[in-house]
Amino acid sequence: MNPKLVAARAGWARGGIELRQTLTTAQDLWTYFFPTVILLAVMLFMRGSTVPGTSFSLGSRTLPGALGMGIAFGGLLTVAQQLIVEREDGTLLRAKATPDGMLGYLIGKIVVVSGMTLVSFSLQLVPGLFVLDGLELGRPGTWLTLAWVLVLGLVATMPLGAIVGSLISNPRNMGLVMLPIMGLVAISGLFYPISNFPGWLQGLAQVFPMYWLGLGMRSALLPESLAAVEFGHSWRHLETFGVLAAWAVLGLLLAPAVLRRMARRESGSSVAARREKAMQRVT
Repeated sequence: MNPKLVAARAGWARGGIELRQTLTTAQDLWTYFFPTVILLAVMLFMRGSTVPGTSFSLGSRTLPGALGMGIAFGGLLTVAQQLIVEREDGTLLRAKATPDGMLGYLIGKIVVVSGMTLVSFSLQLVPGLFVLDGLELGRPGTWLTLAWVLVLGLVATMPLGAIVGSLISNPRNMGLVMLPIMGLVAISGLFYPISNFPGWLQGLAQVFPMYWLGLGMRSALLPESLAAVEFGHSWRHLETFGVLAAWAVLGLLLAPAVLRRMARRESGSSVAARREKAMQRVT
């Protein structure tokens, strides 16, 4: 049998096992439910406010932004964090030591991160449909738009997360990643229209995937009339697809080379050195 096919099947099975484990671990379940409860509470609190220039609830507009942010966080932060941690504990080195082990490892990460993101996505979307007003799911193409934005968003962000995770070797340095990500959240219009921002800031926001993930989710869930407050007074589906696809292509071109370089540098001595540093931090 083809060794790569064997590795791919092993990676798929490993991803399924890891996903089942995270869905049956109390601590992991808490990380799913707690942010969801907080976000829904914030949206309910914002129901009395309206999107500037409209009578539409700002709380309902916030749900698509939260969904877009969840996709970006799943692809970027979760992949990066898992890669960093598993470099330190030797998991990555063990994968490297087996035939086509890196292929299986990456497929496993894709399965588990996609599954985790989908669970978080559903936990936010389903309750939001019941407690927030004005969302439209009965239009033709709504679910199709949700699906392609979700899938393309993960393809656009997971390779970037792998690149970030390959460049950072110390889990304590994740703050270096969180700070710019939270900055992008602030300027990307996920929770409030950015039309009042300076022009240069609006342009900067539209360079990165996060803005387009929010726009894609809004186009699927919000009434057509809300497109009037967006740039160009439209949902810009073609631009959304184009920008996300461009980031996906860029990430898929760069990530394999960066991952191969990182894997070549992994050795028993480097893992031991990182473990020793980790023990020193604990003590």
